[in-house]
Amino acid sequence: MPHLSPSPLCLLLAIIALSACRPRHQMEAPSMRSVFEKKSVAGLDHYDLEEIRRGGEIIVATLSGPDSYYDYHGIPMGLQYALAENFASTQGLTVRVEIARDTLALLTMLADGTADLVAFPLTATAVRARHLVATGYHTEKGTWAVRHDAPLLANALKAWYHKGLCHEIAEAEARRSAQSRHVTRRAQAVFLSRERGVISVYDNLFKAAQSVTGWDWRLIAAQCYQESAFDPNARSSVGAQGLMQLMPSTAREMGIEPHEIFLPERNVDAGARYIARLNHLFADIRQPEERIRFVLASYNGGSFHIRDAMALARKNGRNPHRWDEVAPYVLALQKREYYTDPVVKYGYMIGSETVNYVQRILLRWRDYGGRVAVTGIPQMPSPSAANPAATPPHTDAGRRNRFATGVRVLSPEELQTASR
Repeated sequence: MPHLSPSPLCLLLAIIALSACRPRHQMEAPSMRSVFEKKSVAGLDHYDLEEIRRGGEIIVATLSGPDSYYDYHGIPMGLQYALAENFASTQGLTVRVEIARDTLALLTMLADGTADLVAFPLTATAVRARHLVATGYHTEKGTWAVRHDAPLLANALKAWYHKGLCHEIAEAEARRSAQSRHVTRRAQAVFLSRERGVISVYDNLFKAAQSVTGWDWRLIAAQCYQESAFDPNARSSVGAQGLMQLMPSTAREMGIEPHEIFLPERNVDAGARYIARLNHLFADIRQPEERIRFVLASYNGGSFHIRDAMALARKNGRNPHRWDEVAPYVLALQKREYYTDPVVKYGYMIGSETVNYVQRILLRWRDYGGRVAVTGIPQMPSPSAANPAATPPHTDAGRRNRFATGVRVLSPEELQTASR
């Protein structure tokens, strides 16, 4: 059969097809998205509030940090995020967050259509230089911004924001953050009957969980006490529930129905299976007692944050498979020079809570009779240990989701591995 040269029309169709197949960041429902992304790529000159409402969500670009945005047990927190969510609620929208490395990346994301709004204080000079529109939240430090071709969005943000609103939301966010970090559990062991070796009325559940986790049942008991003080009806300020303080999303992943989450048998079993999953995620840590520490830390702080701390430890010449050498970098993820380091993918975390969580459980396990070595509380590395390289602009965010279903999207790994 003779070779036939492709027609110009065929070549054009092939190029369009290939461009539509490029990977996209934080993708969901790909079949529906791909149709409308082609439409977007084909050339919508602007994307204003009407189109955002049609899509059901507003895409917000910001930086990771305690005052802007961070993940806490799978719950988005931070003042800039809280303000953006408040605005979105007035428009009947949900919020999708895109995290940038630096302010240059924020400006790029807004300019190229990756985001609808920069929810982070930008300098007036930067806004003018990029021909953006300053609107919404503003202080002497800077202002939010949108593109110049989104006047309806700019006007809506301007009408929505006032300084009293910022103060109100800041106070509410501070209260929520303080409540979520408050720990009342004692480090000492609590026995129902020390003489008989009975820790709680749920010991039979912990012993059954031992076969699922491979852990000493007394360690599971120590963790359960840290989580709920053996209260099967416990609820945390961020939504964790039951003996093992499962987040509803984690419970669903473990096959627990909402009406079952406060049942002790189901809750402990789900917690054990989640521990087993984390054990698998950290199978690269060969020493069992070391792996326990990393799993406990991940249960509390999220495996993605712990992997960030491991990357920092490795970068700074420490052993990433030893908790005592990684824990200082878990603490360091509270400091900007560390959570903005190029090897860190998930930004800021409240590392002190996670380090204390591991320490308290290990001390309690030892008091329950577990044979475990417990060292002192790790210290944060000295500032000279931080070695952040030049940060490249954000380049991994995909094209915009013009006709989204309205479901908030953080990232696939966050949704999969968030602790609680």
